Amino acid sequence: MNLFSRLKGTALLLGLLLVAPGAAWADVKAPAQPASPTLVAGKPGHAAVASANFIATHAGLEVLAKGGNAFDAAVAVASTLSVVEPESSGLGGGFMAVLRRADDGKEVFIDARETAPAAVQAKDYVNPDGSPNRDTALNGPLSAGIPGAPAGLAWLAEHYGRLPLKTSLAPAIRTAREGFEPDPRLRKAIADRAQIIRRWPASAAKYLPGGQPPAEGRKWRDPDQARTLEALAEHGRDGFYRGPVAEHLVDAVRKAGGRWTLEDLAAYQVKERAPIGVDYRGYHIVTAPPPSSGGVAIAQILNMLAGFDLAHMDGVQRTHYVIEAMRRAFRDHNDYLGDPDFVKMPLDMLLSPYYAAGLSQSILPDRATPSSMLPVTSLFDPGMHTTHFSIIDKDGNMVAVTSTVNYELGSAFVAGDTGVLLNDEMDDFALVPDAPNVYGLLGSKANAPAPGKRMLSSMSPSLVLGKDRCAVIGSPGGSTIITQVLEGILAFIDGEDAAQIAAHKRFHHQFLPDKVFVEDGTFDAATAEGLKRMGYELTPRESWGFMNVVTWDLRSNRLDAASDPRRPSGLGKVQ
Repeated sequence: MNLFSRLKGTALLLGLLLVAPGAAWADVKAPAQPASPTLVAGKPGHAAVASANFIATHAGLEVLAKGGNAFDAAVAVASTLSVVEPESSGLGGGFMAVLRRADDGKEVFIDARETAPAAVQAKDYVNPDGSPNRDTALNGPLSAGIPGAPAGLAWLAEHYGRLPLKTSLAPAIRTAREGFEPDPRLRKAIADRAQIIRRWPASAAKYLPGGQPPAEGRKWRDPDQARTLEALAEHGRDGFYRGPVAEHLVDAVRKAGGRWTLEDLAAYQVKERAPIGVDYRGYHIVTAPPPSSGGVAIAQILNMLAGFDLAHMDGVQRTHYVIEAMRRAFRDHNDYLGDPDFVKMPLDMLLSPYYAAGLSQSILPDRATPSSMLPVTSLFDPGMHTTHFSIIDKDGNMVAVTSTVNYELGSAFVAGDTGVLLNDEMDDFALVPDAPNVYGLLGSKANAPAPGKRMLSSMSPSLVLGKDRCAVIGSPGGSTIITQVLEGILAFIDGEDAAQIAAHKRFHHQFLPDKVFVEDGTFDAATAEGLKRMGYELTPRESWGFMNVVTWDLRSNRLDAASDPRRPSGLGKVQ
């Protein structure tokens, strides 16, 4: 019996109802911002998991069935995604998470973002003519920050889980050892990056067996990563950041021209931070603070929109105000934001409703505001190849996790026989001030690299808490993460269910370029024409993140989980 069949049988045993590719529900020391316990009362009595991959979703459900909570399930899902979806996340990357603990209402942000090595040198990322060196910033060990994901998983298990880390990592270890059938998206990612992968023997051995990407329908095993996961399971964070695994990581990186040291790994720390909270139309949104730029932008946009009666506007007018709020938030936030341990930021100003009201005053009711008329600030994008998952357990614990290795398959560099594919998050720094990164966007001095510093991100894991309904939401998608999560929050508040939110057609504006990027089918002909008359340039865009949503109707005590229907079919789809 293959892994897919065995997982399908487990699903039937647990009595699962699967509603989307990776979604399911089942019966089964930093100060945190003041919580909102009055907004959430009761327990659903069953659990829901929405991730981008069927195997990872089942890993979470398996751990829940063993008595784990949402935070144990998050460890299982994230570690399994490292095996089955390495194009988007993994042990060699990092993650950001927003948690809400049901028994005391604690809301906290877990920052397991990567950091720059102590020996980081700006010259490594600059060509002789002063232009950015795209190759060293995106490919190979110089592009890799010190991973945060393994420490983050150990932190979740130790501080918030019920089960030993070993139990929660067991599904990922089993999947890596016994194998799985790669889905079309992973096979395509390997094919796309094959030329880069071939530069390093360990990368080629892992991703190009026999010189080619894994074949369709063939089982693919990852024994090297299984051994690294076993070391993490046995020894906790020290199993990765100290001892033999750490030594192998550093040896492989330095032999290939990187600058990691054992001290870099040993010094890595998970950070607990107060999340950002904003109230909008009777709901309390809990979202990501810096070093994410996403939560600040979402809060700014919602504060601006609070001054308009969107519910009574036609489609053109409503979209106009949403676009203009997006434009001003993107203009504003990245010039100020960076790693809060390195940069002083005017968050009180940026998050103030009064400041948002002032920005709103510059929105003309009947026409677009050209970005050239607003003061220019810098913009930054964390990458398209990211993943998100959402969980609510039977006790009402909630967790939203967005995880990444940055570009497709990260750096494409596998660190020797550890099996760990390293990130290329160094490109998320402003390596060359005011020069574009791989996504054509700019960075500022606040996001310049420094030893031990965390690069800015747009990851926006979020909770939406109300008296009658709650949601756990997030998405990959580079700079569009912010607007996709925003639009999902607005759709939820408007009454849409999980499947509708995940499938919701999307649009995006990020100040520069001065265009509205639009998914096919977002606007009908009349709305599109009305927006064009206002002065908007509508530009088709095919690439959007795969959103994963869980909603909880407290009146009926019903959980709904949905994964983005845009994801290509494969093992993530239930037949």
